[in-house]
Amino acid sequence: MNGEKPLRRRLLITGTAGLVATGALTGTARASGAVEPDVDSTSEWNARPPRGNVTVLGYRPDRIIVHHTVSANTSDLSRDRAHAHAHWVQDLHMDDNGWIDTGYHFAVSRGGWITEGRHGSLRTLTGGTSFVLGAHTSGQNDRAVGIACEGSYHAGAVPPQAQWEVLVILCAYVCERYGIAPARMYGHKDYNTGTLCPGVLHDMLPRLREEVAARLG
Repeated sequence: MNGEKPLRRRLLITGTAGLVATGALTGTARASGAVEPDVDSTSEWNARPPRGNVTVLGYRPDRIIVHHTVSANTSDLSRDRAHAHAHWVQDLHMDDNGWIDTGYHFAVSRGGWITEGRHGSLRTLTGGTSFVLGAHTSGQNDRAVGIACEGSYHAGAVPPQAQWEVLVILCAYVCERYGIAPARMYGHKDYNTGTLCPGVLHDMLPRLREEVAARLG
């Protein structure tokens, strides 16, 4: 891996941190104000092939569910680290959980790099009319896009600014492509009382909804 992704696009993000310099924070502005983010596909981070057929659902999801991966809160914000994290998640889900592939559709690293999770997630998102069956939230996998944030956000930890800004950008793009209202973004524990996931990110959901709505105009 090359460590730093060439900047395919640049974006002046108004109202946030100015001209964002990392690859995952770049994008092409759409008329609505949403941005098509740079996403490293499964082929770009050299994911393992799925253990079985990934199911493509011929309709649009109606919500987003936010997670955290409970990985280390690393200070390594590089693209290489984002790829290593994507491998760690996939290995955990396939080898420990026995799933066919990564359960999440997308992950956002602490450095603001986006990786595709389950194979086919990026292609169907771009198309905007279908999505792949995930494995991230019991009872919601056939209706929700699962987005995971690298890190463990319990006990007062908060996401780095780059991660937060990219989460907003990705959620806005998902909402636009699938016609999801920003109000329909939830945390894992909204559907599973046995988990604390996504930690403090759950408390930040009102802010996330507000910032995504503002980005969508």
